[in-house]
Amino acid sequence: MNNNNDQSKRIVSTSKFLSLVLRHEPGRIGISLGEGGWVPVAELLAACERAGKRISPALLGEVVASNDKQRFAFSDDGLRIRANQGHSVQVDLGLVPQVPPDRLYHGTASRFLASILKQGLLRGSRHHVHLTERQDVAVSVGTRHGLPVVLVVDALRMQQEGHVFYRSENGVWLTDQVGAQYLTRLQQEGTA
Repeated sequence: MNNNNDQSKRIVSTSKFLSLVLRHEPGRIGISLGEGGWVPVAELLAACERAGKRISPALLGEVVASNDKQRFAFSDDGLRIRANQGHSVQVDLGLVPQVPPDRLYHGTASRFLASILKQGLLRGSRHHVHLTERQDVAVSVGTRHGLPVVLVVDALRMQQEGHVFYRSENGVWLTDQVGAQYLTRLQQEGTA
């Protein structure tokens, strides 16, 4: 049982480290993101080891396969890896505009609600605002930041009014911003 717990902790720790270097600070370990955000796996593993974070090819594969949000992807030949979205560094993921579903969801913490309902959803340091088709995912995201609140995005109206949406490989919907006029709070069980 303890072995499984240790392995689970190792996977979470490695996933967080990969998020840092593949989305935000590749220079921290001396790598550069190539076209589409791709990095050769061998280069990544060697750079991680030089930085004191040894990651075996098996552990890397387990992190990519087991990540519930599918944050990372291997290239078709398995020789390169990238983060699917969420970058704060400049990278062109080659995303193609898509027609979104009528409604999308965004999870946040209740302490941010007043500001969001005034300003809308802003991308901050990331390239895009992240949205989901699933309410349960939005609740999970909001829970990470405090008492969760789910916002409903009128994606159909936004798209009809000229806003562009993209869908990343792992199913996250992306857009530049969501104005407050496109947002409503989803009333969840137990909320007023």
